[in-house]
Amino acid sequence: MDFRAGVIAQGREWYERIAAGPDSLAALPLVIRGAEEQDRPELLFYEDVNYAADDAFERITGDADAFEAAWRNCRQNAVGSRAVVDMGEDFDFS
Repeated sequence: MDFRAGVIAQGREWYERIAAGPDSLAALPLVIRGAEEQDRPELLFYEDVNYAADDAFERITGDADAFEAAWRNCRQNAVGSRAVVDMGEDFDFS
């Protein structure tokens, strides 16, 4: 999950390149730099990206719990809509 977030953080162009051909990771400047340094195993593991939407929503609303409630509301209101992608069962990490 954190690796995927790190790839997404590289931008759309790199995300699409890597999704189409994982070997293209070898050309990613961050990976090249990391290979030269040889001490950065976490290079593309960027957990913070997983929380970008939540953090942005909190900045806008000033409410730390607003995103979860808004997300729940969005999913409930969109049931049956073609625009909704089934994301599977909700999972409470706590």
